[in-house]
Amino acid sequence: MIQLFRFLKPYRLLIGCILVLIFLQSLSELYLPTLMADIVNIGIVQQDTPYIIKIGGFMLLIAAVGVIFSIVASYVTSKVAAGFGRIVRGKVFSHVENFSLQEFDKIGTASLITRTTNDINQVQQVLTMMLKMMVMGPMMCIGGIIMAVSKDAELSLIFVAVVPIIVLAILAISRKGIPLFKVVQEKLDKLNLVLREGLTGIRVVRSFNRNDHEEKRFEVANRDLTETSIKVNKIMAALMPTMMLVLNFSTIAIIWFGGIRIDQGNMQVGDLMAFIQYAMQIMFSLIMLSMMFVMIPRASVSAARINEVLNMQPEIKDPTNPAKPTAVKGVVSFKDVVFSYPGAEEPALTNITFEARPGETTAIIGGTGSGKSTLVNLISRFYDISGGSVEVDGLDVRQMSQESLRAKIGYVPQKAVLFTGTVADNIRYGKEDATDVEIEHASTIAQASGFIAEMPDGYQSVMAQGGTNVSGGQKQRLSIARALVRRPEVYVFDDSFSALDLKTDAKLRGALKGETTESTVIIVAQRVSTVMDADQIIVLDEGKIAGIGKHKELMETSEVYREIVSSQLSEQEREGIA
Repeated sequence: MIQLFRFLKPYRLLIGCILVLIFLQSLSELYLPTLMADIVNIGIVQQDTPYIIKIGGFMLLIAAVGVIFSIVASYVTSKVAAGFGRIVRGKVFSHVENFSLQEFDKIGTASLITRTTNDINQVQQVLTMMLKMMVMGPMMCIGGIIMAVSKDAELSLIFVAVVPIIVLAILAISRKGIPLFKVVQEKLDKLNLVLREGLTGIRVVRSFNRNDHEEKRFEVANRDLTETSIKVNKIMAALMPTMMLVLNFSTIAIIWFGGIRIDQGNMQVGDLMAFIQYAMQIMFSLIMLSMMFVMIPRASVSAARINEVLNMQPEIKDPTNPAKPTAVKGVVSFKDVVFSYPGAEEPALTNITFEARPGETTAIIGGTGSGKSTLVNLISRFYDISGGSVEVDGLDVRQMSQESLRAKIGYVPQKAVLFTGTVADNIRYGKEDATDVEIEHASTIAQASGFIAEMPDGYQSVMAQGGTNVSGGQKQRLSIARALVRRPEVYVFDDSFSALDLKTDAKLRGALKGETTESTVIIVAQRVSTVMDADQIIVLDEGKIAGIGKHKELMETSEVYREIVSSQLSEQEREGIA
């Protein structure tokens, strides 16, 4: 947790102010019982009304000043804690943005959400407590003991018996509760995972009438978290009754032995009242410290989870001296590429060699699980290869900065992703400074201008979260328009035409030809009709190239390709195409 506190550097001055204010507040509270003792010992015993009014007014003034110090300190503490949470959330988010897909797979999206929200809130709450108590608690405890000893040293021996009992109680309860805090956060990760899956997959859940199943999954995860939380809270809840029990017995002991000392003439009534107040201050300071012991372990677990994210270094890093771009534009080359997913027994791709050139369309086709999407992910360097090289513009992608590499690529993912905002904002996501003319042109090429015009506000129509207010085909066309407006050197379409009908598919590919005459186009597709007109077709089978060539060539040379064609086209269609 201390490692996270480095983010408090911008608030050093404010933290100093908080400590000074709390120090002054503590002094005022420590001085009040002594004034009260003087009122009793002198004012009341001697019936000196002016003295009572004088000291009483002074007490009210000190109390008022203490209240002001407390209010200001609480305000500044809240400001510092909120700022700390904002900084840490920003650091975690920006760091996660640099992760490769391997890191996302390792931690999981649901866990990253929990760490960015709940875990940071836990640390933020403890920081608020610490800023208020790390000065007040020790000072009230030590100051109270000093003041109590000054009133009656022999009666102060009660604390020698009481304090060890409190310390042992705190240690025993914390020892049982601390291990469970990590379990609670893990259970919360699981609950978030189940909830996220249920909400994002609501259409699938309802279409298969699996509502009851998902409710049971959520109930199991929810009950698991609840039972663990109840267990840890029961353990930690025992701390407060224990502290209060010790406090009350201490008060009884003080009154008992204090009464004896007053009877013997060794102590005055006012001093006994002040002694009781100091005892209360000492006990409550210990209670405050015990509350810290309750919260710090949980925050420590949360801090460790946050630090795990911040300390995780992306597997994919930019080179120290990135290579400068060459005169070659848009050429994508795979040379004996081998790739394996982390922990996989077999490579996902083996000995992949081909070249895609500007002005040409390279299509990639193959069965499910043949490695098509994996192959195109390597172009943008979402993963690093195990062997061989992937080159763009004659440079190995590992020698280029990720920003400069991806600036050359217009990528349309297999699953269309839209963001909250207007239609124009979503298209402009591919090019921040795109003009309205460029946006409309890209939409026309992507065959999206028609349905956009029918929307209530056209390009200013608001998209729902995830683009749920448009169809799957419309989402894909908007994703394609987002890539087109960028006008990159390389277009990568990862099965981006699957949700389009054959007519729209044909129109879109025809419009693309005129738009991408100087760019390299790489299309991953399942439909033979989408790839037949490509300048180069790469057939993948179990991670290996089973054939490269045009449609007619592959019909003669590649058995895998013939099987794909025969499974999709009738004999008359095959003869007509041939």
